Amino acid sequence: MKVDSIPKLDLKIADSYNQNPGTSSQIIRDVSYGIHSAQAMDIYLPADRSVSSTKILVIIHGGGFNAGNKDELSAYIRPMQARLADYAFFNITYRQATTNNTLFPAQENDVKAALEFIINNSANFNVSKKVVLLGVSAGGTLALLQGYKYSEPVIPKAIVSFFGPTDLMALYKRSLNPLVPFTLRKVTGKTPAEDPFIYTSSSPINFVSADSPPTILFQGGLDPLVNKKQQSMLQGRLTDAGVPNRFVFYPTEGHGWQGRTLANSFSMMEAFLNENVH
Repeated sequence: MKVDSIPKLDLKIADSYNQNPGTSSQIIRDVSYGIHSAQAMDIYLPADRSVSSTKILVIIHGGGFNAGNKDELSAYIRPMQARLADYAFFNITYRQATTNNTLFPAQENDVKAALEFIINNSANFNVSKKVVLLGVSAGGTLALLQGYKYSEPVIPKAIVSFFGPTDLMALYKRSLNPLVPFTLRKVTGKTPAEDPFIYTSSSPINFVSADSPPTILFQGGLDPLVNKKQQSMLQGRLTDAGVPNRFVFYPTEGHGWQGRTLANSFSMMEAFLNENVH
């Protein structure tokens, strides 16, 4: 999607923000960043926000690139707000890879379009252009891709990935779960033998450089879909490039977790962002 095809914030919505800019918290749901119904986001703006101090956290859901939506992560906004009070939250949905017109990398393109929309309208939201990307599962891959692969519209200050695949070629070839290569073949339309480029160009690990954003990775040891090696390989690449990083591993957790482990994850994330986002 081209930048000039991204809609500007609706003027009525913009006016509602600017009547009392930064004085009260606001939530607005289903704001469109494209023409497809799935190209939408929920926006959570904190009180006392400003273009100088209020950072942006973009949240990207999972679902194997062919399922899921922003509503799956909305319950986690409040506990993250309690820890990151100086952030505005943008919880996005993207098109699913379920038709020939929306195969991967449509999802990658949607994340870029959503970020362009947010940055282009940051003054209307009365927030800064300091961005953190947070993704879960497939959303983790999308967050890492945006952060490592693109310098526009902005280089993120940090990336948070919860069990996001980092090397799709290795994931396809080495997974012990037959659902994984099946899903990758469905969402890309090809096997690695048929189109190695789509797998290499869609793998965040191939875009790490010394300029990559600080990154914190979370992984469960009993994850049936994403192996620990996906994170350890990326951590090695980041360390070799001199990029600040942290890998948090929970041996007894699977593809997602709750309770004390999740609270610990949020604490680790909070500390990492406080250290690296200024």
